[in-house]
Amino acid sequence: MEPRVGAVIDNLPGQVRIWFDADLEPAFSTLRVLDDQGRQVNRDPGQVNTGQARLLEARLPPLAPGVYHVFWRVVARDGHATEGDYSFTLGR
Repeated sequence: MEPRVGAVIDNLPGQVRIWFDADLEPAFSTLRVLDDQGRQVNRDPGQVNTGQARLLEARLPPLAPGVYHVFWRVVARDGHATEGDYSFTLGR
């Protein structure tokens, strides 16, 4: 995961990225990043990387300091569904 679970970072990467152990089904895999007010901050929907079927990612705009929550739901090509969430903090 990038940024990592619970990370406190000063420089935000341009995207959130989560790697999985199996190839993902793009039509059923999503990623959302919310601020501490519950507003979605990723402008584009999270999606499976076209060149790496095990990578789910979402591009981010410049963000203000604060706590951000990442919510993901994926379906692997074998039909296995899983979901989760985590937070990270942008310091400056």
